[in-house]
Amino acid sequence: MSKTPSRDGRASPDADESHSPAPITVMLSSRLMVLANLLKRGAILRYKRLAGLSSVEFGLVASLGRRPPMSVARLAEAVGQDKGQISRALAELVSRKLIAKSANPKDSREVLVSLTPAGLAAHDVIVEGAQDRNRQLLEQLSAHEFETLLAQIDRLTATAEKLLESEKHSR
Repeated sequence: MSKTPSRDGRASPDADESHSPAPITVMLSSRLMVLANLLKRGAILRYKRLAGLSSVEFGLVASLGRRPPMSVARLAEAVGQDKGQISRALAELVSRKLIAKSANPKDSREVLVSLTPAGLAAHDVIVEGAQDRNRQLLEQLSAHEFETLLAQIDRLTATAEKLLESEKHSR
């Protein structure tokens, strides 16, 4: 029996109702979240193994990358967390000598953070690991399938952004 969902996320009429998945689990957004979570969990395990970094730590190292020093506030914005949430991870990375802190020469009240040489090495491991995971994920798609997928993701992302804005303004 077919368990293929319809476009609205409901199981097809010929699906066995007693064994069909919950309607929300077959919706596109749920499937994309499952995929994203699987990719994130795999990445966390890989970066822990390769660079000894937690998920928050690898997010900070990846965001700092090979960029000029940035403020803690800007870094927090880049990773989507507030300064308080990342302060413990930053302190750990500083103690492990992966991140250096310095005063902003233009505003001594502001702290700038940047990767140390050891932090840059960890960053390079992250980038290499991400490229390898990306290659493994996409090697099963043809060039045309890949281009089509990216175009569809872009369209869905634009629509999701509009839906988010609509929700922000709904009461």
